[in-house]
Amino acid sequence: GINMAHFETQLSEEEIFQGKVIRVTRDTVQLENGHTSTREVVHHNGGAAVAALNDKGEIYLVRQYRYALGKELIEIPAGKLEKGENPFDAARRELAEEAGVSAGEYRDLGTVIPTCGYCNEIIWIYGAKNLKDVSQNLDPDEFLSVFTLPLDEAAEKVLSGEISDSKTAVAILKLKLLRDRGEF
Repeated sequence: GINMAHFETQLSEEEIFQGKVIRVTRDTVQLENGHTSTREVVHHNGGAAVAALNDKGEIYLVRQYRYALGKELIEIPAGKLEKGENPFDAARRELAEEAGVSAGEYRDLGTVIPTCGYCNEIIWIYGAKNLKDVSQNLDPDEFLSVFTLPLDEAAEKVLSGEISDSKTAVAILKLKLLRDRGEF
């Protein structure tokens, strides 16, 4: 049933790689049946992302090249957390830096776990409205284009697969559901 508690117990951890963004370990774990197995884990500080709606019901999106995938993706403004950083503070910072807007009202949209099979990354998502323009302030090595789409059109692009980034898809669909219920 839904309340069964499955678990694995870490027996050892071996660091394989330590980089600027991720750390990789090879862990030995004990399974429920007493056997042991190996788990490769990518450790990441997590991220924060914002689905911001303007007063016309349009969502702010960014088009950005993602090297690991070798293509441009459409995403909501987002960024990685510094160690111990408050996700809400990071979300507000990224909205201003990437989209050039700040918001008068935020709503917690929960979290997304993008790759649970081997990575511990968690992304905190926020909805935002009552926007006002501030100056965009991209990092020196950050290249992206900002645009807006009606929320319903963005949701259709999630359904068609044109928007496939997980945090963005989840944020758009949650925001649309809340808006359609009159809750945002």
